[in-house]
Amino acid sequence: MWPTDKPLIGQHVTLEPLSTTHINALQQAVKDGEAWKLWYANVPNPDDMERYVNTAISQASEGNLAYAVRLNSSNEIVGTTRYYNADIANRRAMLGYTWYSDKVRRTAVNTECKFLLLQQLFEDFDAIAVEFRTHFFNHASRSAIERLGAKLDGVLRNHQIGKNGELRDTVVYSIIASEWPTVKQHLLSKLDRE
Repeated sequence: MWPTDKPLIGQHVTLEPLSTTHINALQQAVKDGEAWKLWYANVPNPDDMERYVNTAISQASEGNLAYAVRLNSSNEIVGTTRYYNADIANRRAMLGYTWYSDKVRRTAVNTECKFLLLQQLFEDFDAIAVEFRTHFFNHASRSAIERLGAKLDGVLRNHQIGKNGELRDTVVYSIIASEWPTVKQHLLSKLDRE
């Protein structure tokens, strides 16, 4: 068994399986910071949110699951994240398609989201490895991934064609099962301080 559509509940956030009921709240969340305007980011604009959510839902399958991120303190939806490209036979998955409203960036939100997702994969589903990918020029995303404790695997050069037709170099990171106990301790320590 790999992730199913159950909420993941932490101290700061709850990850709710993404549904069409989240569209309006996500439209409001994405307006805070206007991250869709960043040429290297894969963030939907408010007018495209319905398609974005419906696509994520339609791609849901065993091991591929998108979540809306809800703040426990205010009950507000502040972004999304997901498991994708799961390789069940080899017990690997990717974490990504993560974006947040500007007001929660560089807070405990991303740390706890990733902690909940990683904990489920490594402890409940016996994952061997979890992978993260981001645009070479998305330095904020790269720094956030590195702060989690993920290690750089390499760069896939000219990996994809970007939304403006440019060729994207993709930076690949991973956390492997033997690293999870140390990464877990690191993330719990960060959460205690945040």
